[in-house]
Amino acid sequence: MRLATVQIDGKARVVAALNDATLLDLRYAAELAGQDADAFVDMLGLIEHGQAGLDLANSLLAKAPQGAQFATSDVSFLPPIMPVQYRDCLVFEAHLKNSFAAAEKMTGRAFDIPGVWYDQPIYYKGNRMSFIGHGAKVIWPHYAEYLDIELELAIVVGKKGKDITPENATDHIFGYTILNDVSARDAQMAEMPGQLGPCKGKDFDTGNILGPFILTADEVPHPVALDMQARVNGTVWGGGNSGDMHHDFGAILSHISASETIYPGEVIGSGTVGTGCGLEVGKQLHPNDKFELEIEGIGVLANQIVKEG
Repeated sequence: MRLATVQIDGKARVVAALNDATLLDLRYAAELAGQDADAFVDMLGLIEHGQAGLDLANSLLAKAPQGAQFATSDVSFLPPIMPVQYRDCLVFEAHLKNSFAAAEKMTGRAFDIPGVWYDQPIYYKGNRMSFIGHGAKVIWPHYAEYLDIELELAIVVGKKGKDITPENATDHIFGYTILNDVSARDAQMAEMPGQLGPCKGKDFDTGNILGPFILTADEVPHPVALDMQARVNGTVWGGGNSGDMHHDFGAILSHISASETIYPGEVIGSGTVGTGCGLEVGKQLHPNDKFELEIEGIGVLANQIVKEG
């Protein structure tokens, strides 16, 4: 099942995709069916209702009352969820090697992959308040000249946990979505030698994009292996497969939850797939560029970057 949060008649609604062209308003469908609609107040509410909420959503999707259906073209997509917490990892070796080679050309400094990267998942905590959804405009930060996309797979945490084992980690995954943490490369290159960050290379309004759908975890075998592709103005920049993650999401959740509780609604990104950003392939964004990030089974996350004024 593919789930999203969209705006219909000025109101945020949790929907399920009947197909690429048609969405089902789950709360309205529940009301029409005389069912309890509390699970569909928002995406976090659905997650917290657990399997019972998903079972109800599936039963409503099977019946799909006509009055609760909307055309995809008639709605505005919001982030499927505003993360309770947001972390982003760096687990694709090809991306790291390609980026280090490009950064060396730009800065004249040599970069080597540290041993700790192979030993454990590396991640940072980003700005959970800066997320936008599919179709929204990305506003170019005034302090940067070199903007870039990042093609990433992300998980949405579905169950609270602490000291999770890799074997049990999949029980804590609600679903998978597409993440694009748009990056200001010049700001990133300047600040990273300070060994604390990234900071303004990642943190600016509209810089994080999520969606358009969450593909529920029951649709995806673990470890997840989905094809991924990035396009800008219709031209393929690169992509790969999520099966190339050096640390899978089981290992990631196990590491993050060591002596630390994770909560429903947290979002954790994989980091960029190899050739999933312009830095790796000698490209960068320009004002008004349109980019599409596609992941098998989830859909296409499409946005445009603009300069204010």
